[in-house]
Amino acid sequence: MLSHVNRTRQAKVVTIEDPIEFLHKDNRSVVVQRELGSDTKSFAHALRAAMRQDPDIIMVGEMRDMETIDIALKAAETGHLVFSTVHTTDAVKTISRLIGVFPPGEQAGVRMRLAETLRGVISQRLISRKDGQGRIAAVEVMRNTAAIEEIILDPSRTSEIRDLIAEGRSQYGMQTFDQHLTELYRADLISVEAAKAAATSPADFERNLEFQ
Repeated sequence: MLSHVNRTRQAKVVTIEDPIEFLHKDNRSVVVQRELGSDTKSFAHALRAAMRQDPDIIMVGEMRDMETIDIALKAAETGHLVFSTVHTTDAVKTISRLIGVFPPGEQAGVRMRLAETLRGVISQRLISRKDGQGRIAAVEVMRNTAAIEEIILDPSRTSEIRDLIAEGRSQYGMQTFDQHLTELYRADLISVEAAKAAATSPADFERNLEFQ
């Protein structure tokens, strides 16, 4: 995604990584990369410093703690485009993790902030290819539509997000893991056993095969 930005946009990009895995040479964008340990002591410390440099885009290698997530939300609230990763298995769990690191008394406010600033969540699971030639990514894509924004605000409705992702495929380009796994299986790229093992709901995956 950063490579795409660098090729297509004039922007100032600051990355905070642990470690730096890819070096980005300036193309249309100016890319400043910082590494934990050698350039900065923490994601949160580097985020604060980055905010003072007036970047257009900030990439945080990983959001691990409450302080980092809070500063990332502040950056998004002030107009910065923020990319980051969270160690979760799908969009629903990503939203729950970002909110759950905060104390219960602060979570309602964090839900409101996240609902207003989130643009999307992309999750991936690597599946062994049927031909034995490495692995292939199964991808879940969630965009923060008006309907999903309402659900983020209401903790009792979080489980509805997956259905909205599935229903928003044609209109918004979203897809669940199980939808993509079905495509990969029908294209003969993965086995049914591998697909079922990676499915969010193996029973629903099998049912989809029967009716599609």
